[in-house]
Amino acid sequence: MSIEITSNKEYKNWLAGLKTKVRTAQLKAAVRVNKELLTLYWELGADIISKQSETKWGDKFLQQLSKDLAEEFPEIKGFSERNLKYIRQWYSFYASTTNAFGQQPVAQIAKQLVLQSPTVSNSQQTVDLISQQAVPLITQIPWGHNIAIIAKCKNIEEALFYIQNTIEHGWSRSVLIHQIESGLFRREGSSVNNFALTLPAPQSDLAKQTIKDPYVFDFLSMTKDYNERDLESALVEHLTHFLLELGAGFAYLGRQIQINVGEREFFLDLLFYHTRLHCYVVVELKTGEFEPEFAGKLNFYIKAVDKKFRNERDQPTIGILLCKKKDRLVAEYALSDIHKPIGVSEYQLTQSLPDNLKPSLPSIEEIEREFDAERQ
Repeated sequence: MSIEITSNKEYKNWLAGLKTKVRTAQLKAAVRVNKELLTLYWELGADIISKQSETKWGDKFLQQLSKDLAEEFPEIKGFSERNLKYIRQWYSFYASTTNAFGQQPVAQIAKQLVLQSPTVSNSQQTVDLISQQAVPLITQIPWGHNIAIIAKCKNIEEALFYIQNTIEHGWSRSVLIHQIESGLFRREGSSVNNFALTLPAPQSDLAKQTIKDPYVFDFLSMTKDYNERDLESALVEHLTHFLLELGAGFAYLGRQIQINVGEREFFLDLLFYHTRLHCYVVVELKTGEFEPEFAGKLNFYIKAVDKKFRNERDQPTIGILLCKKKDRLVAEYALSDIHKPIGVSEYQLTQSLPDNLKPSLPSIEEIEREFDAERQ
């Protein structure tokens, strides 16, 4: 007597595993196709530049090439004249010895790509070296991401920063564009901090790169006379956006966390746990200019968290002090004799966004999908 297979537990479990295998195979195939296509684009970009410099085929060259390729390969959508221009621009961005933005020589670009080879004096040899070593990096992200990066980044170092972060964090194109337009490259690792003195290496370096300056809260609309509690409430209300701006690894634990020391009660503005640093992170919000006493109070909070929450598996607790404004020298002086790791950063509020920027920002659903994917 046969059983009803659709309600059979063993069948359901086997089918679920099979579906996972199929999805994994589909993903691997998509990644492989993307890599092969972008490798073709790279070689095509090199050929286009070579032919345009060596021949006199004229201004209609790309238009004719697009027509001929599209006729021969109608199933491939990447041979429009516009896309051929993007391909040429993409190759030139990374492989030219210099460009309109005054980018660094190719030999230095190769060095930035962590190529473990001596600098090659011959320009063409260096371009060949980049083709062999750099292409596997830039072909790991989709074509649309590549176009956004070369359109919005001013130099190779900045471009590589966003490529590596896209690969590491799986950013969608809208999230990538938002990060570029908010200036993440310039802001990451630029806070005033005492990490080198209070944390062991490489924890100190990782902590430094984790904190930005300034933080951009362009998702908030605050009244002119808002206070710390208003700012705290608004950030928690827009927690998904806030976590995106904080960066990968921050897990929200709560606001106004009560800590008892002696006979008194104290309340932490915001408390996080950083899954990569493996430590608690105390965030204190100040709507005014940085004052030296703020560092002393945050130092006290960090020590309390270390005593109350930290166990032997956790690294030392870190504090982030977010101020509307700071004098960098005053902040450096204030942190010089502080024994707990603290970073001081400014934050910026944008009351309204330009219309041309709004379409570039990710929707709440897109950001939530990004976080869901990262947690899996």
